[in-house]
Amino acid sequence: MQVQIDGEEVEVKIIYKKNKNIYLRFDENGTLVATCNHLVREKEILNLIEKNQEKIAKMYRSMKKNQNEERFFLYLGKKYTIVYNESIKEPTFDADLLFVKNKKALDKFYKKEVERIFTSEVNRILPYFSNIPPFTLRFRTMKTRWGVNNRGSHSITLNTELLKKDLDLLDYVIIHELCHFYEPNHSARFWHHVEKYYPKYKEARKRLRS
Repeated sequence: MQVQIDGEEVEVKIIYKKNKNIYLRFDENGTLVATCNHLVREKEILNLIEKNQEKIAKMYRSMKKNQNEERFFLYLGKKYTIVYNESIKEPTFDADLLFVKNKKALDKFYKKEVERIFTSEVNRILPYFSNIPPFTLRFRTMKTRWGVNNRGSHSITLNTELLKKDLDLLDYVIIHELCHFYEPNHSARFWHHVEKYYPKYKEARKRLRS
Protein backbone atom coordinates (compact mmCIF):
# COMPACT_ATOMS: atom_id res chain seq x y z
CA MET A 1 0.00 0.00 0.00
CA GLN A 2 1.28 3.48 -0.92
CA VAL A 3 0.19 7.04 -0.20
CA GLN A 4 1.27 10.42 -1.56
CA ILE A 5 3.10 12.73 0.84
CA ASP A 6 4.57 16.02 -0.34
CA GLY A 7 4.16 14.86 -3.93
CA GLU A 8 6.09 11.62 -3.34
CA GLU A 9 4.91 8.02 -3.29
CA VAL A 10 5.55 6.60 0.19
CA GLU A 11 5.23 2.96 1.18
CA VAL A 12 2.90 2.19 4.09
CA LYS A 13 3.69 -0.80 6.30
CA ILE A 14 1.12 -2.17 8.75
CA ILE A 15 2.21 -3.84 11.98
CA TYR A 16 -0.52 -5.56 13.95
CA LYS A 17 -0.36 -5.47 17.73
CA LYS A 18 -2.79 -5.32 20.61
CA ASN A 19 -3.10 -1.54 20.34
CA LYS A 20 -6.39 0.17 20.99
CA ASN A 21 -5.36 3.09 18.77
CA ILE A 22 -3.54 3.51 15.46
CA TYR A 23 0.00 4.91 15.72
CA LEU A 24 1.86 6.36 12.74
CA ARG A 25 5.63 6.87 12.42
CA PHE A 26 8.40 6.81 9.82
CA ASP A 27 11.14 4.19 10.05
CA GLU A 28 14.79 4.63 9.04
CA ASN A 29 13.96 3.65 5.44
CA GLY A 30 11.34 6.35 5.01
CA THR A 31 8.43 3.92 5.22
CA LEU A 32 5.28 5.10 6.98
CA VAL A 33 4.58 2.49 9.65
CA ALA A 34 1.07 2.08 11.03
CA THR A 35 0.84 0.08 14.26
CA CYS A 36 -2.70 -1.02 15.05
CA ASN A 37 -5.04 -3.75 16.21
CA HIS A 38 -5.57 -6.66 13.81
CA LEU A 39 -9.27 -5.68 13.51
CA VAL A 40 -8.37 -2.34 11.87
CA ARG A 41 -8.92 -2.24 8.11
CA GLU A 42 -6.65 -0.57 5.55
CA LYS A 43 -9.41 1.92 4.74
CA GLU A 44 -9.37 3.19 8.34
CA ILE A 45 -5.61 3.70 8.18
CA LEU A 46 -5.90 5.57 4.87
CA ASN A 47 -8.63 7.79 6.31
CA LEU A 48 -6.44 8.58 9.33
CA ILE A 49 -3.52 9.47 7.06
CA GLU A 50 -5.77 11.70 4.95
CA LYS A 51 -7.18 13.40 8.06
CA ASN A 52 -3.68 14.12 9.43
CA GLN A 53 -2.05 14.88 6.09
CA GLU A 54 -0.43 18.15 7.16
CA LYS A 55 1.02 16.71 10.37
CA ILE A 56 2.33 13.62 8.57
CA ALA A 57 3.90 15.77 5.83
CA LYS A 58 5.73 17.71 8.55
CA MET A 59 6.97 14.42 10.05
CA TYR A 60 8.06 13.30 6.58
CA ARG A 61 10.07 16.46 5.92
CA SER A 62 11.75 16.16 9.32
CA MET A 63 12.62 12.51 8.62
CA LYS A 64 14.09 13.41 5.22
CA LYS A 65 16.17 16.19 6.76
CA ASN A 66 17.56 13.81 9.40
CA GLN A 67 18.35 11.22 6.74
CA ASN A 68 20.29 13.80 4.74
CA GLU A 69 22.23 15.02 7.79
CA GLU A 70 23.19 11.47 8.75
CA ARG A 71 24.82 10.97 5.33
CA PHE A 72 27.40 13.66 6.00
CA PHE A 73 30.00 14.46 8.64
CA LEU A 74 30.90 18.11 9.23
CA TYR A 75 34.45 18.44 10.50
CA LEU A 76 36.37 21.71 10.93
CA GLY A 77 34.35 23.51 8.27
CA LYS A 78 34.40 20.71 5.68
CA LYS A 79 31.67 18.25 4.67
CA TYR A 80 32.52 14.56 4.29
CA THR A 81 30.26 11.80 2.98
CA ILE A 82 30.09 8.97 5.53
CA VAL A 83 30.92 5.47 4.30
CA TYR A 84 30.08 2.75 6.83
CA ASN A 85 32.16 -0.43 6.62
CA GLU A 86 32.33 -3.00 9.43
CA SER A 87 35.90 -3.89 8.45
CA ILE A 88 37.19 -0.37 9.25
CA LYS A 89 39.21 -0.36 12.47
CA GLU A 90 39.84 3.39 12.80
CA PRO A 91 37.92 6.29 11.19
CA THR A 92 39.80 7.41 8.07
CA PHE A 93 39.46 10.49 5.86
CA ASP A 94 40.07 10.10 2.13
CA ALA A 95 39.36 13.13 -0.07
CA ASP A 96 35.74 14.07 0.73
CA LEU A 97 34.91 10.70 2.30
CA LEU A 98 35.00 9.47 5.89
CA PHE A 99 35.29 5.71 6.30
CA VAL A 100 34.07 4.44 9.65
CA LYS A 101 32.88 1.14 11.09
CA ASN A 102 29.42 2.17 12.31
CA LYS A 103 27.42 4.95 13.99
CA LYS A 104 28.73 4.03 17.43
CA ALA A 105 32.33 4.31 16.22
CA LEU A 106 31.50 7.65 14.58
CA ASP A 107 30.05 9.08 17.81
CA LYS A 108 33.11 7.89 19.73
CA PHE A 109 35.42 9.49 17.15
CA TYR A 110 33.51 12.79 17.35
CA LYS A 111 33.77 12.91 21.14
CA LYS A 112 37.47 12.04 21.03
CA GLU A 113 38.20 14.72 18.43
CA VAL A 114 36.31 17.36 20.43
CA GLU A 115 38.48 16.70 23.47
CA ARG A 116 41.71 16.49 21.47
CA ILE A 117 41.27 19.55 19.24
CA PHE A 118 39.55 21.82 21.76
CA THR A 119 42.16 21.10 24.43
CA SER A 120 44.99 21.62 21.93
CA GLU A 121 43.62 25.00 20.80
CA VAL A 122 43.06 26.21 24.37
CA ASN A 123 46.63 25.26 25.27
CA ARG A 124 47.93 27.03 22.16
CA ILE A 125 46.01 30.27 22.81
CA LEU A 126 46.35 30.47 26.59
CA PRO A 127 50.05 31.61 26.68
CA TYR A 128 49.05 34.83 24.88
CA PHE A 129 46.93 35.79 27.91
CA SER A 130 48.17 36.91 31.31
CA ASN A 131 46.64 36.63 34.78
CA ILE A 132 44.16 33.93 33.79
CA PRO A 133 43.20 31.86 36.87
CA PRO A 134 43.36 28.05 36.72
CA PHE A 135 40.14 26.71 35.20
CA THR A 136 38.50 23.45 34.19
CA LEU A 137 37.76 22.89 30.50
CA ARG A 138 34.47 21.15 29.74
CA PHE A 139 32.61 20.14 26.58
CA ARG A 140 28.91 19.63 25.94
CA THR A 141 26.27 20.24 23.31
CA MET A 142 24.39 23.50 23.82
CA LYS A 143 21.46 24.86 21.82
CA THR A 144 21.85 28.60 22.35
CA ARG A 145 25.48 29.28 23.31
CA TRP A 146 28.85 28.49 21.77
CA GLY A 147 30.69 28.81 25.05
CA VAL A 148 30.21 29.59 28.73
CA ASN A 149 32.65 31.05 31.25
CA ASN A 150 31.54 30.23 34.79
CA ARG A 151 33.71 32.45 36.96
CA GLY A 152 32.18 30.98 40.11
CA SER A 153 33.31 27.44 39.35
CA HIS A 154 36.38 28.56 37.38
CA SER A 155 35.34 26.62 34.30
CA ILE A 156 34.96 27.17 30.57
CA THR A 157 32.47 25.04 28.65
CA LEU A 158 32.71 24.80 24.86
CA ASN A 159 29.88 23.68 22.60
CA THR A 160 30.76 20.36 20.93
CA GLU A 161 29.05 21.63 17.74
CA LEU A 162 32.10 23.86 17.21
CA LEU A 163 33.94 20.82 15.81
CA LYS A 164 31.79 21.29 12.71
CA LYS A 165 32.96 24.89 12.24
CA ASP A 166 36.16 26.34 10.80
CA LEU A 167 39.03 26.13 13.27
CA ASP A 168 39.36 29.92 13.49
CA LEU A 169 35.77 30.13 14.78
CA LEU A 170 36.65 27.72 17.58
CA ASP A 171 39.61 30.00 18.36
CA TYR A 172 37.29 33.01 18.48
CA VAL A 173 34.99 31.31 21.00
CA ILE A 174 37.96 30.29 23.15
CA ILE A 175 39.30 33.86 23.12
CA HIS A 176 35.81 35.20 23.85
CA GLU A 177 35.46 33.01 26.93
CA LEU A 178 38.99 33.70 28.18
CA CYS A 179 38.31 37.43 27.96
CA HIS A 180 35.40 36.95 30.36
CA PHE A 181 38.00 36.37 33.09
CA TYR A 182 38.86 40.06 32.59
CA GLU A 183 35.31 41.36 32.12
CA PRO A 184 32.23 39.34 33.20
CA ASN A 185 29.80 41.15 30.86
CA HIS A 186 29.79 42.31 27.24
CA SER A 187 30.80 45.89 27.93
CA ALA A 188 32.94 48.03 25.63
CA ARG A 189 35.92 47.08 27.79
CA PHE A 190 35.20 43.39 27.16
CA TRP A 191 35.08 43.80 23.37
CA HIS A 192 38.29 45.82 23.53
CA HIS A 193 39.98 42.75 25.07
CA VAL A 194 38.48 40.46 22.43
CA GLU A 195 39.57 42.73 19.58
CA LYS A 196 43.13 42.73 20.92
CA TYR A 197 43.37 38.95 20.44
CA TYR A 198 40.90 38.52 17.57
CA PRO A 199 40.60 41.73 15.46
CA LYS A 200 37.94 40.32 13.13
CA TYR A 201 35.60 39.23 15.93
CA LYS A 202 32.56 40.91 14.34
CA GLU A 203 33.00 38.81 11.21
CA ALA A 204 33.39 35.67 13.33
CA ARG A 205 30.14 36.41 15.16
CA LYS A 206 28.28 36.75 11.85
CA ARG A 207 29.73 33.47 10.57
CA LEU A 208 28.67 31.64 13.73
CA ARG A 209 25.12 32.96 13.35
CA SER A 210 24.87 31.90 9.70
